Amino acid sequence: MIQIIKADSRHVEGIAKVCSDGYWATYKGIRSEDYIKRIIKEFYNHERIEKEVSETSREWGGYFVAVEEGKVIGAIGGGMIAETAGEVFVLYLKPNRRREGIGTMLLNALTSQQKEVFNATEQWVSVAKGNQKGIPFYEAKGFVSKSEQNGYGNIEGENYTSLRYYRHI
Repeated sequence: MIQIIKADSRHVEGIAKVCSDGYWATYKGIRSEDYIKRIIKEFYNHERIEKEVSETSREWGGYFVAVEEGKVIGAIGGGMIAETAGEVFVLYLKPNRRREGIGTMLLNALTSQQKEVFNATEQWVSVAKGNQKGIPFYEAKGFVSKSEQNGYGNIEGENYTSLRYYRHI
């Protein structure tokens, strides 16, 4: 049975693995290997995740994890970007566990936190242009593309683009 729970230090290793593996599965072929390694090193290292599961706030509500038989199979995190606007900052699943409803369960947990704890009335997410895993998922959940912007982490010579999606919650 899959449980969706607020992550703590017991889940650091699992979050790092799910997010790193999910990132590779999502971006291989649409981002350079150097870019992928750089982003994974920045965001999915144990030290950062340990801090992110122990220090939460309005701006970073912490991670929620999908756990099955004691193992992390999915993770989501987000926070508030304005008075009534929440954002999904990260959502990854173990690559072989897609299309089982786990992403929906995780999104529902984060959305509940943002609505009930932080009084959000809208939710945003940035999705890499070309991300054919994320775009159909978010569109199916009622997100609508609003704009394009430079992708996070671009360095000189990189022109990656992110799509900004919005939904009322």
